Amino acid sequence: MTIRIGIAGYGNLGRGVEAAVKQNEDMKLVGVFSRRDPAGVELLDAATPVHSMADIAKFRDAIDVMILCGGSKQDLPEQGPALAALFNTVDSFDTHARVPEYFETMDRVARQHGHTAVISTGWDPGLFSLNRLMGEVVLPQGKTYTFWGKGLSQGHSDAVRKVPGVKGGVQYTIPVPEAIERVRSGELPELTTREKHKRDCYVVLEDGADPEQVRQAIVTMPDYFADYDTTVTFISAEELQRDHAAMPHGGFVIRSGHTGTGTRQTVEFSIELGSNPEFTASVLVAYARAAHRLHAQGDIGAKTVLDVPPGLLSPKSAAALRKELI
Repeated sequence: MTIRIGIAGYGNLGRGVEAAVKQNEDMKLVGVFSRRDPAGVELLDAATPVHSMADIAKFRDAIDVMILCGGSKQDLPEQGPALAALFNTVDSFDTHARVPEYFETMDRVARQHGHTAVISTGWDPGLFSLNRLMGEVVLPQGKTYTFWGKGLSQGHSDAVRKVPGVKGGVQYTIPVPEAIERVRSGELPELTTREKHKRDCYVVLEDGADPEQVRQAIVTMPDYFADYDTTVTFISAEELQRDHAAMPHGGFVIRSGHTGTGTRQTVEFSIELGSNPEFTASVLVAYARAAHRLHAQGDIGAKTVLDVPPGLLSPKSAAALRKELI
């Protein structure tokens, strides 16, 4: 059975989802939905139709899973519940501190309408969440550390661009080398948020915007920058396009602890990405398959990656997975 996919929002992540769907033979992209004028949205495949977001409800019977590609700061808190009332959904909501409340909202709406909503997928939250879990259960006596970067963060860059007076901008997350060395040595240090990472922002101002006002709005933003040493550098639009168009990222999860006899053990999972949005999109697409299967089994409501059996992510049968991967 072919899984019919829709994309809500067509920025870097939406473009990545379009490309990822083409790599999965059991899926078909039905259409892309945008708040922009559909006539001005250029897809990788011009044969795929683009529709106005205002018309999305008309397609509720034509799409099996809607992949939500809006930003976590402003888009998903509104679009997530609204679209979970119409479709099975998958999203990459990544404001860690607000995942519990977002989950509750999505769960309530999805259950009311008989849908399945897989939230906060991607690599963090997402794959890193799974690895934090595995580290904790295997090494219950220990500590988990997550480092991001160096890389361009989509969610934080989106938050920067939402600041009044900002015409364009990106944000890089940079791990502090001294903190990494302490963790890998098995020291089990107590590290504050500020001690683990710094954040570098490169911003293009709107004409007439006050640089200091914009800087303060960024560095004091809760959940994004307030708890970090954050630098804001103002650049031209030409510099932004020339020097910051690529979207690399990466990071790692380290669980350091000891087993029963006091033997020190360390588990580390790392990724190095040439394109953050393309990789995140590929994770979203895999979880779209799982969302479709869960719904077919009658398993409705909100789910996180911790609630989804990993075998449901694969197009292969359970028997094939047992033979090839166990």
